[in-house]
Amino acid sequence: MKPSYARHVALLMSFAVIAVVQAASQASSIPTAHLINPADLLQAIQAGKEKPLMIQVGSHVLYSQAHIPESEYIGPASSEAGLQQLRQRVSTLSKNKGIVLYCGCCPWSHCPNVKPAYDALTSLGFSNVKVLYISNNFGTDWVDKGYPTARGD
Repeated sequence: MKPSYARHVALLMSFAVIAVVQAASQASSIPTAHLINPADLLQAIQAGKEKPLMIQVGSHVLYSQAHIPESEYIGPASSEAGLQQLRQRVSTLSKNKGIVLYCGCCPWSHCPNVKPAYDALTSLGFSNVKVLYISNNFGTDWVDKGYPTARGD
């Protein structure tokens, strides 16, 4: 007996829901000790000490609209291509280099990009990785607060 088309669609929808739920819980599983809030990152940037390497791991559209000055665009870490670019970018760095990852595409609990990027760096042995905790989105939690931004590529 062949399963019906509706049954196939229902099964695919179930897998899609599971994937969304798993992605939604990813960012929340990053240890609190590895998070940095926007105000603290801004203070660290302005302190005049060695700045961390700041990497945006979300969409290029968002990066071109507004990003943290001197941050680098890598690509969405939810894709293998983005993760490969991230691995390539850090391949020559010291394992204790300060790195801050951020996305800001959506609320923290739904971000599909920061956890894969964080996992990739920690699995490579990087010990000084922080993830910018953006509870709502980059516009609300950074731009609207008047923090410095750059536009374009």
